[in-house]
This record gives sequence, C-alpha cells and structure tokens, in this order.
Amino acid sequence: MTNQNTLNQSVNPFLPSYEYIPDGEPYVFGDRVYLYGSHDRFGGSIFCLNDYVCYSAPVDDLGNWTNEGVIYRKNQDPRNRHGLNLLFAPDVVYGKDKRYYLYYTLGFSGIMGVAVSDIPQGPFHFHGHVSHKDGTLWGRRKNDYLPFDPAVFIDKGQVYLYSGFAKYIPSFLTGFVPLKCKGGTVLTLENDMLTIKEEPQLIFPSDGVDSFQGHEFFEASSIRKINNKYYFVYSSVHNHELCWAYSDYPNKDYLFGGVLVSLGDINLNDIDREKKGLNYLGNTHGGLLNIKDKWYIFYHRHTNRHSYSRQACAEEIIFKDGHFLQAPLSSCGLNGKPLSGQGYYESRIACHLRSSKGVARYDKPLRKIFLYDHPYITQSGKDREDTPDQFIANIRDGSSVGFKFFTFQGLHSVSVKIRGKASGNLILSTSLAKGKPITIIPVNIQNQKRWVTIMVSSQNLEGVYPLYFFYEGTGAIDFKSFILYD
Repeated sequence: MTNQNTLNQSVNPFLPSYEYIPDGEPYVFGDRVYLYGSHDRFGGSIFCLNDYVCYSAPVDDLGNWTNEGVIYRKNQDPRNRHGLNLLFAPDVVYGKDKRYYLYYTLGFSGIMGVAVSDIPQGPFHFHGHVSHKDGTLWGRRKNDYLPFDPAVFIDKGQVYLYSGFAKYIPSFLTGFVPLKCKGGTVLTLENDMLTIKEEPQLIFPSDGVDSFQGHEFFEASSIRKINNKYYFVYSSVHNHELCWAYSDYPNKDYLFGGVLVSLGDINLNDIDREKKGLNYLGNTHGGLLNIKDKWYIFYHRHTNRHSYSRQACAEEIIFKDGHFLQAPLSSCGLNGKPLSGQGYYESRIACHLRSSKGVARYDKPLRKIFLYDHPYITQSGKDREDTPDQFIANIRDGSSVGFKFFTFQGLHSVSVKIRGKASGNLILSTSLAKGKPITIIPVNIQNQKRWVTIMVSSQNLEGVYPLYFFYEGTGAIDFKSFILYD
C-alpha cells in the first residue's frame, strides 16, 4: 500500500484543494459533465473575486475533473471595462441555434449580461445585456425586479429566465435605481436570448405564503425538467439549505417539495436548530445533475472562517415517486460508493466539523472574533496551483472531525499528520456519540510549524463505517491528513 488515495475515487470537495468555485451548475453536454460557477479566491475579502473558469469530467468518471481554463473575464462586459463589478453566480443553456449562452450578473449592479460560445468549455464572448423591448436595460427602470442569480431554461421553444433576491440592496450599488427584492421571478425572452418578451412575474414570494412557510425563497435560482414536471431549486431564507419546489408549469403554481441538502445536516436525524448542526453554516447555491439514473445535488461549503472562499461539493440524492429525499453530507460525494478503507486521505474532506460549543455561521459580523474556539478548514501558501496545502486548523478540547463513509476489509493501524502546541488524546470512533473507540492517539506536540506523524494500532474493522476524530486535551491542533492501514 502507498500513501495515495485509491485511484479513481472522488471526494468532497471534488475539485483540487486550491480551487474555490461556489454556485456550481452542472450540465451534461455530449459525454462530459461541465461545471459552471462563480469563482472565489482563498482569503478573499468579498465574493467572486476571480474570473469564470470551467471544469469538466467524463460522465463515467466523476473523479477525473479537467480545468478548461478561464472562460469569461470580468472586463469583457463593456459596462465593466475596469473589472470593478464582480461576476456573480452564472448559468448556461444550449440555445436553439446550437450555441451555448452564459448568463451572469455584475455583482449587485442590477445588470444581467449574456455571453456566447460555440463549444461548452468556452471561451465565451460578450453577446449583450438582458433588456426591455424599448431597449432599456433590465434593472434600469425604477421598481424593476433585481436581476440576480440567473437560471435559464428552454422548453418547447420558449426561453425562460428565472432570477431573484429577497434582501434589500442599497441603491448606490444598483446605480441609484430603486429595485424590488421580493423573491424569485420568471420572464420569457425573444429568440435573440436578450430581449424580454413577457415581463418578470413574481412566482416565489419571500413573505412566507402557502406551502413555503419556513423555507421561503432567498436566492440561487436553478431549474430542471423531470418527467414532464418542473423542479425549481433555490436557497431558502435559512441560507444553509437548498430546497426544491415543483409544478406542472414552468412559470406558475409551484408547491414546496422539501430540503435537498443542508450545510449542517439540519432537518436530518432530529437536528432542528442551527447550533445543533453537524457542520459550519453559511450560504449555499447549486443545481441538480442526472447521470445513468442517478441524481446528484451540487452545492458549496465554506472555508477559512468566512463566506468568501467557498468550494464545490456534491451528494448523491434519492429521487423516488417524483420527490427528492434530503441528502446527508458525505466525504465521498460523487464517488458512487464509500471510499476505500485503506490509504491516504487529506483532512480537508471532512463532512463533519464541530467545536465543544457546537457550530456557528460564517456570515455573521465579527465572525472571526466569535469563532476563536472553533476549528476551521484553511490553506497555507498562496492561491496557486503549485502551493496547495489545505488542512483543519484550531482543533481544541471537545472538537470533533468526521468523515463518511469508508468500506473496510480489515484495519490494523492508523496514522495522523498533525502539528500545534497540545497535550491530550485524539480518540477515533465509528460513532458520533463517541462510543467505544477503535483507537486512541496520544498527542504531545510543542512545535506549531512542523508537521509530525503519529501511528497507532487499531481495532479491526470489517464493513462500511464513518470515522470521527475527537480531541480531548489542552492547546490546539492542526490536522493535515491520515492514513488507514489494512
């Protein structure tokens, strides 16, 4: 056995550790899956600082993603020559003219742009801005609905464009044009993919009506058609969850369906409050993907104790009798099965992370002050391909780190790579309730810069299990990786 993950496995997050792509929309074009999203920066001070890139993977190998490079730059939009406005969450559709159209908004400016390419991996070239019939840009009329988080969809020859936001945006961000932010909208476009044919109508109000009570629309529109029904994905007012709604029509009569995924596994296993969550919380955004009768929900997680360095994740999700069942978080994501119970794994694939005080939100003011005692995923080195070094930092007494799932065919020892200034024990268990440990790893380290490896024998394991590391002791640990030996 070598210190390598078993080949052809996919983990969460499924892109390289140095890559920060939130708001992911996956589509199958030909024999490949293409992932389009916005583009964060490690240690960024705001959302979406980088230009759009695209990743793709063969439909039969979702652990093998290729970077297709930059597909569209901020300053390609003629209203953003200096690149001061950021490229927020995009969507892509295959047009009736057999070209690919990319829709985006320039930050909170209230302007929605469109770019076009002859091939799905780009590069894309500026095509125009979504406009009213008289040529006025959508978002430049007083009381227009805010163009935001586009989802574009062609059905029976008609082009539908979904959009929306549910929080007041100061007018200085929108060019001093007062815009409405009251929920999710839909409009139709002419064949030029730019001109509004039917004006926006509100179909997902954010004021808690009908079946949406408690899961009202906030942002992150996404749309799919499944078995002649329309399934709308969105982020609710809770932010940490993606929900779904369904209808017999693309533009009306939607009913609330349920939760697809929550960053803290809230709504699963009697976890009904944020502080009881199993992982740290913030916004999320994504879309559904179907491959060979399997369904996946794509979303993003947060790192570095803030909302500006987010990474793409995905979970297999059950679709039965027209309904989706909430997917629990996992470390194996797109793998199609549990990870191998032998080999080398980076701690960054943890799907469970808690402090002795529970979890917290990364989108609160002064978050870093209040998160002093909390563990978090971070990275040393710069945001460059040749210097990735992601790890979990600041593991303190009462913290837990979990990974799901592994298939074991025997386990005789475990090693961890850690650093810090700490004295205590890392307790390894297959139960979140801790239970009977399979091994205890003694910790006595006093060097905060040098990684050390500690290896111990372990109780034998056969079958499918999660793994949870619990720290009991003084000081703080950084956790880089572990190796499972059969």
